[in-house]
Amino acid sequence: MREIKQNTLGVREAVETRRAHKTLDPNHKMTDEEAKAILESAILSPTAFNIQNWRLVWVKDMELREKIREVAWGQEQVTSASMLLVICGDLRAWEKNPERYWRNSPTEVQEFILPAIHAYYAEKPLTQRDECMRSGGIITQSLMLLAEDMGYKSSPMDGFDYDAVGKLIGLPEDHIIVMMLAIGKPLKEAWPRGGQLPLDEVVIENRF
Repeated sequence: MREIKQNTLGVREAVETRRAHKTLDPNHKMTDEEAKAILESAILSPTAFNIQNWRLVWVKDMELREKIREVAWGQEQVTSASMLLVICGDLRAWEKNPERYWRNSPTEVQEFILPAIHAYYAEKPLTQRDECMRSGGIITQSLMLLAEDMGYKSSPMDGFDYDAVGKLIGLPEDHIIVMMLAIGKPLKEAWPRGGQLPLDEVVIENRF
């Protein structure tokens, strides 16, 4: 097995050095071991009630990627990325055998949590959708930082026709697409940061 290279940047450095890279090396291949390491760590990301409602569609088929690129404004990273993921959410994950999310917990914990899951999501489609968006955003950040630590760069994407991509990947009716994520080796440096707002503008103490 090929040794997986990790830069061990540290969380803070990974956050500070992460940039969106859109020009990726189409000839670079990510090993199965690298991909598995990224994905296995990413699915430790938190979700409310531990419902693990993200679903990651790993698009390996290059013909399918070409079709996705056609409905993604022709963005080159769709086809040049070493890994292309469509980050989706299962709107009904909360009710699909929820006991499996807590199978390692004591009986008294399960007896409290399982009814709470039902009460929180049942007949609340907006809450179900919001939860998918929250969970999808969290796991995408995890994926980007894990890729950064392994020496890869990434590009989160929302510039595409969601309905068209959904049809191309056979998205089930009870799922939604959150975003796409391209991961690969960069061919050039990212653009300089556009400009960060000052901390005192985005951090509010106590109340607005």
